[in-house]
Amino acid sequence: LSLSLSLSSLSLPPSPHTGCRLGITNPEITQMQSRAIVEAALNVKANGIVAQPDIMIPLIGDVSEFVHQRDLIHATAQQVFAERSDTHAFRVGTMIEIPRAALLAEEVAKEADFFSFGTNDLTQMTYGFSRDDVGTFLPIYLQKHILPHDPFQTLDRRGVGKLVKMAVDDGRKAKGSLKIGICGEHGGDPDSIQFVNGIGIDYVSCSPFRVPIARLAAAQAEIQKK
Repeated sequence: LSLSLSLSSLSLPPSPHTGCRLGITNPEITQMQSRAIVEAALNVKANGIVAQPDIMIPLIGDVSEFVHQRDLIHATAQQVFAERSDTHAFRVGTMIEIPRAALLAEEVAKEADFFSFGTNDLTQMTYGFSRDDVGTFLPIYLQKHILPHDPFQTLDRRGVGKLVKMAVDDGRKAKGSLKIGICGEHGGDPDSIQFVNGIGIDYVSCSPFRVPIARLAAAQAEIQKK
């Protein structure tokens, strides 16, 4: 059983006060959510189920934000372990959604257990427009070939993809065993899957109805790579 939870959800367009920022200014939120994750892992462990919790810290723009929240999560977990007289392994990683975080990937990787690229929001922040906005002009952009495709459906390899590849390379330079994935609609797009498979991404995450397509595309990408 693989368990992946984010400490906060990001609304579109993104608010300046959300993600890890909300956890820093209101630490009780991070404490409450991390306690719930650790207690749930201990509960299923008591029932003979092995869980593998991955706790993702969202929307970081600097390694200091990650370290602050990671340390708070670990401190909260230690409190729960003491109360329950039991322990459970878990990993703390981050969502790479802000271009600055991608640029600082080597620094972040030294502190994080894993990366998960939130490519929907990374696309939004790289292009400077939101998914809510594109309906007003994107059809015209596509019609006039300003853009070759909807960048929220198929990953922009030249721009966003370049950021992702650089962050993967820099992250693995700092920590060779770093687990890296992507999540969002791109995780179910065959062209995007082919690209991320070629740059060393370990897994993709997508909405349930896209899982069959994602599995087939991942298999095809791996065959083509060989």
